[in-house]
Amino acid sequence: MKTKRLLAFLAVLGLLASCSINRHPMDMTQAVQSAKSRADHEVLAKHYEDAAKAMQAKADEHKKLLAQYEAARGLDSRRVHDLIIHCQWLIRTYEQAAVENLSMAKSHREIAVEAE
Repeated sequence: MKTKRLLAFLAVLGLLASCSINRHPMDMTQAVQSAKSRADHEVLAKHYEDAAKAMQAKADEHKKLLAQYEAARGLDSRRVHDLIIHCQWLIRTYEQAAVENLSMAKSHREIAVEAE
């Protein structure tokens, strides 16, 4: 039973890693390395702000799921408890990703102001 839970947890982590947290529609390494002008840094800031919004939307989605799981606590307490813990972890993860993306956006906005 623990093995099945562990495998399911690892599968979800793999899915998250491949789908949403680290996926960027642009080559970020190249974009950051080549950013020289104010406009370049504004584009990067916008990208990070959009990523932050997407991460916060994911966190909000899992908050709704968490509320549903908490309302169903009495059904199968162990499984529901596992889902509650998982949702709480995802909420923290997505919210932290949103904070980090906003920090990156702020940095690029500051660089854009200083750029010529």
